Amino acid sequence: MSTLVVVGFDSLDGAQNALTECRELEKEYLLDLEDAVVVRRTADGKTHLDQSFNLEKIGASWGFLSGGFWGTLVGLLFLNPLAGLIVGSVAGAGIGALDGKNSDYGINDDFMKKLGDTLAPGTSALFILIRKAEPEKVISHLAELKGHAKIIQTSLSPEVEGKLRQALGQAASA
Repeated sequence: MSTLVVVGFDSLDGAQNALTECRELEKEYLLDLEDAVVVRRTADGKTHLDQSFNLEKIGASWGFLSGGFWGTLVGLLFLNPLAGLIVGSVAGAGIGALDGKNSDYGINDDFMKKLGDTLAPGTSALFILIRKAEPEKVISHLAELKGHAKIIQTSLSPEVEGKLRQALGQAASA
């Protein structure tokens, strides 16, 4: 079962910097992220979601390849495989991109938008969905965020959440 952690930052780039640190922890096999999203609330009050996985591009790529394959097969039936390849690839890419745009992976987008709307303008939040982690080592790496970050929501165990709050310089009852 995955664990959700939402950490708020007092700057627009704080969440992106923390995500970069989390990616480094992944390279060291201390953290395994299922999904990560940076939510920014700009000075004009608009909320922006920066997804880790661009499902639209992934869908378009997959659609291009599968559409090209099926288009070529159908084109062979009509003795024009090149036309089938072209038409199938274009149609597949379009359908795949549309499917990717309408898909939701990992953390629910509506949840992130609603929580993002509660952020103060000029701040950001990092939503991470964790498959597995080495809590003690991850928390010691994230201690450098002390004073600049606060936990907004988490599904961590109370013990691990308390250690994370302490590392971030946040009161245990916050």
